[in-house]
Formats: sequence, C-alpha cells, structure tokens
Amino acid sequence: MSYTTFGYSNLQISSDQVPTGALNGNVEVQNTGHREGDEVVQLYIHDLGASVQRPKKQLVGFQRINLKPGEKRTVSFSVASDQMAFWNVSNKAWDLEPGTFDVLVGSSSEDIRLRGQFKVSTRGQWTASGQISP
Repeated sequence: MSYTTFGYSNLQISSDQVPTGALNGNVEVQNTGHREGDEVVQLYIHDLGASVQRPKKQLVGFQRINLKPGEKRTVSFSVASDQMAFWNVSNKAWDLEPGTFDVLVGSSSEDIRLRGQFKVSTRGQWTASGQISP
C-alpha cells in the first residue's frame, strides 16, 4: 500500500509483429501524489486465439520502483518466447502459436492502466532442453 498515486502513460511495444523471440517494450510511470512512494508495475499478456484455454491475465513480469513526488520513470520489459508458450500435450513440447496477444500493464490484475497488442508471426516449439524447432 502506498500513500501516494501513480499515473501510467506511453506504452510502447518494440513491434506489433514478433517472431519467436522476445517482446520488448516500455511504459512511463509518474508519481502524481504529494509523497514519495513505491509502485509495483505489473505486466500481463493474454493469448486471444489460443487453441487451448489460456489465462485471461498471465503475469509475465513486474518491477518495483520508488518515485519522489512528480518524478517520472520509464520502466522497460522483455518477455521471452517461453513466457508466452504453453505445454502442448499432444506434441509433448512447449508451443507458441502464431496469433494476437493483449499486453496489459497496471498496478495489479484488477487495476490495468494501459493496453496494447502484438502478434506472434511464426510458430515455435521446443522441448524441455530449450531447443527450438520449426
């Protein structure tokens, strides 16, 4: 709990088309209150067209920052392919399907401040050893 307030702005995603690699981006967070405070910036994704049921909000990253009153900071994030993937029972491998994903940023899963989207452009599968196969 913080005794101040925070504003979120300027969500930027590296590209709206992501091959099987990583999604990179950043968001600006500003202390809009009158006291110094900590904020935990949380990053969620949601696969909009998965062939299996996926979480509505999958936490893939977070960062705690401390801001003085009026201070603004850019928070950067990187989401690797394996954080977007699911275990495919029929293939017995981790699977990342092509499709559209929502990006959700906020102070909690119930307090989403910004939204964006990106597309995974190619399919990726890999075994527990980490080897990616086409």
